[in-house]
Amino acid sequence: ETLFYEGDLCKELAIVKEGRFLIISYPKNGSPIIFRHLQKNDLFGNNLLFSSDPYYKGNIIAQENSEVLLLQKQDVLCFLQENERFLIEYLKIQCDSAKYLNSRIRLLSNDKAIDRFFAYMHDHGDTIRYTSITALAEELSISREALSRLLSKLIKENIML
Repeated sequence: ETLFYEGDLCKELAIVKEGRFLIISYPKNGSPIIFRHLQKNDLFGNNLLFSSDPYYKGNIIAQENSEVLLLQKQDVLCFLQENERFLIEYLKIQCDSAKYLNSRIRLLSNDKAIDRFFAYMHDHGDTIRYTSITALAEELSISREALSRLLSKLIKENIML
């Protein structure tokens, strides 16, 4: 189920209470772009709520039965002003989110699959922990087939074990 569509106005801060969500965009010319996977205790809308352009840049899709807590902008402002612990945690989440988004931009700015793969490896301590090639291909925003060919080539050339 799609909770919010790309282009919808963000009016609340959302906290994932249960389940998993995906933030994804479907450009007219190209493959879908996965911005983020969300799970329990993750936030979304936090980068948009106080923005001068508060519109979702991707669809927020539930991947399973899920539950979110929506906090209105005015409530968030009150929490930020009246609760120092909330303010510090919110700022930490904002900083971590900015770091993550910078990492995604660096990854997606690479046109070649091999460059995306090594950018991903660099950002993740030269390790890969994925349950399937399909999931990793989605994370890299490349086709499963392209990733399979790349991995085979890297193994054949003894670049990767």
